[in-house]
Amino acid sequence: MRIGITGAGRIGAMHARNLSLLPGLDELVLHDPISGRAQAVATRLTPSTVRTRTAASYPELLAQVDGIVVATPTTTHADLVLLAVAAGVPTLCEKPAADNEPALREMVDAVDRSGVEVLVGFQRRFDPPLVEMRRRVLAGELGTVYHVRALGQDHEPPDLGFIPTSGGMFRDLFIHDLDAIPWLVDEPVVEVYATGSVLVDQAFAASGDVDTAVVLLRFASGTLATLTGGRRDGLGYDHRIEVIGSRDALVVGLDDRTPLTSLQPSGPVSRPEAYRGFSERFAVAYAAEVATFVEVVAGRAGNPSPVRDSLVSVGLAGACERSRAAGMPVRMPVGMAA
Repeated sequence: MRIGITGAGRIGAMHARNLSLLPGLDELVLHDPISGRAQAVATRLTPSTVRTRTAASYPELLAQVDGIVVATPTTTHADLVLLAVAAGVPTLCEKPAADNEPALREMVDAVDRSGVEVLVGFQRRFDPPLVEMRRRVLAGELGTVYHVRALGQDHEPPDLGFIPTSGGMFRDLFIHDLDAIPWLVDEPVVEVYATGSVLVDQAFAASGDVDTAVVLLRFASGTLATLTGGRRDGLGYDHRIEVIGSRDALVVGLDDRTPLTSLQPSGPVSRPEAYRGFSERFAVAYAAEVATFVEVVAGRAGNPSPVRDSLVSVGLAGACERSRAAGMPVRMPVGMAA
């Protein structure tokens, strides 16, 4: 099997490394419009049991592979995925699949017509503890779910040049939780409230964005979820999800590398080995994501993160933006799928 990657930046290089370790993969073909970038990643991957080479253009790449990973800037995702779908090439697209809802709906329609699999790279759907949490929630082991709490804190803010093109706090940082929490609860969201502040760097305000925010989701059953996040945590990268139910309470993301210190005598203490970024915190999930994609391409597995599901997270991100601007809750359309 031959897998291609377009985009040889940080995410693309990580996907390439994980793919190069998979048994049964014959060839990895890399492409990036910036001259020399793909070759630099290919060089770092050798020696490997998987042959690695580069392609000079995106059309050339599509013509040579059985599946493709799109790891380019968000604004390019929709066009590249549509080209892959038109060529009949199964695709793993980094989140979000599109930077606006009309473009995403066009993509969903094209995928539905073609029957080509498009898997969206929401890596938390592949994180084993979160997968187990969802299994227990859907099996009713927690009883009535009262409340879900999610926390997502970057260790350091992104480069200032990234901020104007990031899509904003809710489409960039929060988009993972806006996908994972409805997927976990398996119900439609009926109301959204969001607010935010600029506490890290005024560069966010200059782009009309915030760097610290809170989101409240109300689900159809009345279950509530609070999502808090920010662009800087001086101790390290922190992402946790808690579910409080009538029979049990569970947490994922709390371990000896969580940048958190408890004042209880027997509680956890933040250590120098705290997570420094999402690639460390979700290393296992990212590896599982590309391994699953290869199985989907081979026809041996179903798609656990179909592009249609992204209508939920992108719709919720837009609702968060409207709520923050208006300073009031926003009702979600009736019948919006979870």
